[in-house]
Amino acid sequence: MEHLRCPGEAMEWGTVSSTVNEGFTSSETSLERTLNPYVTGTSVLGLKYKDGIILAADMGGSYGSTLRYKSVERLKPIGKHTILGASGEISDFQEILRYLDELIIYDHMWDDGNSLGPKEVHSYLNRVMYNRRNKFNPLWNSLVVGGVKNGQKYLGMVGMIGTHYEDNHVATGFGNHLARPIMRAEWHEDMSFEEAVKLLEKCLLVLLYRDRSAINKFQIAKITRDGVTISEPYALKTFWGFSAFQNPSKGAEGSW
Repeated sequence: MEHLRCPGEAMEWGTVSSTVNEGFTSSETSLERTLNPYVTGTSVLGLKYKDGIILAADMGGSYGSTLRYKSVERLKPIGKHTILGASGEISDFQEILRYLDELIIYDHMWDDGNSLGPKEVHSYLNRVMYNRRNKFNPLWNSLVVGGVKNGQKYLGMVGMIGTHYEDNHVATGFGNHLARPIMRAEWHEDMSFEEAVKLLEKCLLVLLYRDRSAINKFQIAKITRDGVTISEPYALKTFWGFSAFQNPSKGAEGSW
């Protein structure tokens, strides 16, 4: 008898369904796909600075509109030269990390003195995301890839359907709408690390005020020719005394 999944029921992979018809039994294996993301992370920000690449993200994991998890690490080192940040479905991000672990191990087995850089990882993820999209089984993530190899800085983004680009500063989620205008106005090529952190924290604060899924617990990661450093979680100083926060519906049509 075919199994019908209720809207709130957890997905089952590899469910076997059988049909009995006049003494004939047939069974087939059906894979159910991720139709909607369950636990998600919000924006990831990244930019180039004088010595390398810097990424930032909060540590919240939202179950629908509930901030269920508050210690989700969404910035991960990949190999020697790359760092990866992800927004979207956390379980799909974990699947992507498994893909990348296999890729890095396979590359290391060649033992040819070379190693994958951020440009190669970005290209690989672009192909993975587009391939899954063509199977109508996408990975529900937007990814930021940054790194330094042979003195060359690289920063790119990949969307859940394989859209991708390279730029001096990138953002995912609400960051595309709220943070990138600030980056366009204030970013410059010879930024010091301190200036880059200050700019990212300004963007993170705007997102914290305006994005319901953001929490005040952040990590910042940098990558230079010396390697990857990911900060301990920390919070920003906030101020909620603005008049728009005190009475947000004042003057709005149809407000209660």
